[in-house]
Amino acid sequence: MTQIDMILAYIAENGSITQMEATAELGCTRLSARIWDIRNKLGIAVKETWETSLNRFGKPISYVRYSI
Repeated sequence: MTQIDMILAYIAENGSITQMEATAELGCTRLSARIWDIRNKLGIAVKETWETSLNRFGKPISYVRYSI
């Protein structure tokens, strides 16, 4: 199973994925590159939603949640 296959399966099962989830659950450290492949090689529309949270130091951070 390729990383693209794992990402698509993860999104199908969980509804979305973030870089942290991709790293922890799938061992994929270049999620944005695989999302590019999904969009441009497979022609699948991927939605980006920006979210904000606090990091471990209590500072706000922004990250992308990808969904189909």
